[in-house]
Amino acid sequence: MSAPHRLSPATARAVDRLARRAHAFHRFAHHPLCDRYASELFTLGRRRRLCRGCAAVLGGLPLGGALVWLLRPGLGVLGAVLAVAALLGALSLRVRLPKTLGRFLPACGIGAGFVSAFTQPRGFLWLAVLAAAGAGLALYRKRQPNRTPCVTCPERLHSTPCSGVRPIVRRERAFRRVAQRLIDRAPA
Repeated sequence: MSAPHRLSPATARAVDRLARRAHAFHRFAHHPLCDRYASELFTLGRRRRLCRGCAAVLGGLPLGGALVWLLRPGLGVLGAVLAVAALLGALSLRVRLPKTLGRFLPACGIGAGFVSAFTQPRGFLWLAVLAAAGAGLALYRKRQPNRTPCVTCPERLHSTPCSGVRPIVRRERAFRRVAQRLIDRAPA
C-alpha cells in the first residue's frame, strides 16, 4: 500500500462511483442475504434488496404526512404524535421492536411533523420535528451495522464468512482491490 496522499477530484469521483456500484445490491439490505433472512428482505429486480425496516420507514413518512393533510389535527395532538414517535424511535435503537412499532410509527410521526410545518405555519413544531429527525438519524448511524454471526446460524462457527454475508465480503474485497489500483495510479 502506498503512502497516503491527497487524491485528485477525478480519482475521488471514480472511487465514489465504483463504491456506489459495488454496494448497490446490498446497500439497503441491513441483514445477511441468505435464505434464513429472506423474510426480512424485499427483492427489487434481480439484484437489489430492501430491508423491511427501511420499507416501513418509506411507507410511514408519506402516510403520516397524508393523515395530517387530511385530518388537520391541532398542535396538541401533533405534539403528542411526535413525542410518541420520538419515544418509539429511541426505544427501537436499544430494544428490538416489531417493524411496525420501531420503524413505521416513528416514520409516520416524522412525516406528520414535516407536513404540519406547512399546515400549521405559526407553530414551532417543525423545529421539534427537525431536531427529532436529525437526532434519530445521527443515533441510528452511530449505532453501526451488527456484523456478529447470527445466534441460530449453523455457519456461525466456520472460519469463512457465512453464505449470507459472503457475497457482500467478496464484493467489498474486489472494491478495495480496484480502488487501491486507482489510487496507486493517481498522480501524486
